Amino acid sequence: MSRPASRCTTALYAVSATCAVIGALLWIRSRTGTPLTLSSSSYGSYLAADSYSPSAWRVWSPAVSEGRLGLYLLAAGLVLAVVARLFSARRD
Repeated sequence: MSRPASRCTTALYAVSATCAVIGALLWIRSRTGTPLTLSSSSYGSYLAADSYSPSAWRVWSPAVSEGRLGLYLLAAGLVLAVVARLFSARRD
């Protein structure tokens, strides 16, 4: 019978998934060149206030493009998932 996952393994999987999702969103955003927006007739005016230009929101070095940062985060997510899997396999 298999034991339940430890807190460390669960935390590693959560961080891995978060990195992968943020990385994928950044990579998609860099490929499309347009901001991702939601469209709705009732909330359209509220969402328009949240739109941004692609160059207005940068929290990292301009030397690293959004696409490259997205790929780095995707890779980090995959590495963390493998580490979590190895950690849980060693524990069993």
